[in-house]
Formats: sequence, C-alpha cells, structure tokens
Amino acid sequence: MVLEDLVRFYQELTLQRVALFSKFYSEDAYFKDPFNEVHGLASIQRIFTHMFHQVDEPVFKIHERLQDGKHVMLVWELHYRSVRSGVHPKQVIRGASHLKLNAEGKVFFHRDYWDAAEELYIKLPLLGWLMRVLRRKLAAIDS
Repeated sequence: MVLEDLVRFYQELTLQRVALFSKFYSEDAYFKDPFNEVHGLASIQRIFTHMFHQVDEPVFKIHERLQDGKHVMLVWELHYRSVRSGVHPKQVIRGASHLKLNAEGKVFFHRDYWDAAEELYIKLPLLGWLMRVLRRKLAAIDS
C-alpha cells in the first residue's frame, strides 16, 4: 500500500466507497475510537457505514502524514453536518489515527485519538452547558 493512496481513499470516502476498505485493511484488522472497539474488516466497514447514516456530508481532510516503516500517523479533521441540525453550519472533529501495517502493507491496527468531550459533547445544549462549567472549574488558569 502506498500511503498517498490511503490518504486519498479517506479524503474521497463516500458511503459507496466503504466497500473499498478491503483494498487497504486486512480481514482481521483491529479498530478503536472513543465509541467503538472492533476486530474484523466487516465490523470496521459497519462503523463507517453508520457514520454516513449519523451525519450529513462527512469529509475527512488529512493535514499531516508521517510514516516510519510499518507505522503511520495521520492528523485529520472530519467536517460534517449533524443529521438533526437542519441548516446548521458544518461541524469539525479534529483527531489523529495511528495505523500499523502488516507484511502485505495493509492496515491491521487502527486507533483513532480525538476528544469526544471537546469535539461533540460540548456542542450539545444541556450537556454542553455542563461540560463548559466543568471545564471552567478544572482549568488551571481562570478564563
């Protein structure tokens, strides 16, 4: 696998292109993010299919990529509109993915790192208010 092909795959990902994960991921691949932890290509594809049903217009923008042998780090933003938000502006989740490649160059380990509290929960009406209060109380510097 060529890293640029994987980056392009993510940046051009659509519901129809979820089926192409098999080109880049091994059958026994592991995936973990703040909400999911699964083994197997089919389970990973279900997570990304679910994403397309939960949000409108999801687009990954990969800003940085680092590769050291079989280890890859991608720094990304996911731009989307909430399905329930109607005409609300696009939202952004900022994160990073650590990938490990097998001998065939396919991803067998995928771990996403992003802050669900900062990127999602704080934007919800009631929960967001509580998160902002907690953030102010826990901050080292008064804001």
